[in-house]
Amino acid sequence: MNGQCACGAVTFTTPTATPLNLYHCHCIDCRRQSASAFGTSAIFPFFSVEDDPNVSHFSRVCDSGRKQKCYFCNKCGSRILHAHVVEVGDPPVVAVKGGLLEGLDWKDAKHIFTRSAVVPIPDGVEFWIAEPDFGKAK
Repeated sequence: MNGQCACGAVTFTTPTATPLNLYHCHCIDCRRQSASAFGTSAIFPFFSVEDDPNVSHFSRVCDSGRKQKCYFCNKCGSRILHAHVVEVGDPPVVAVKGGLLEGLDWKDAKHIFTRSAVVPIPDGVEFWIAEPDFGKAK
């Protein structure tokens, strides 16, 4: 899939045509970074945007205790993707921000960290109160 930030300075192509999983995350951190009720992340096999001179990152520790690098466009500030520091047994994946991807099919998105949700979770969708097993294929 092709993606780009809001200003177009950062462009990328994902390593697969569709994501392994798609999540609407209701955690407080995703709500803050998206400035909305939830953040959407499309999970793909690992790829890097670190070589792009328009990309910067910062590191943080998630609620789960995992360390994460958060990549963003240093021109417009759009969050691009998150990459967890891989530990033994972790799948090598990245979480691409869904709104950046052309042609993303949103219909099968799963809801995570619903304990923090500020909007109703639709009936019949797959959801977790906290964190699922990230990176597993559909």
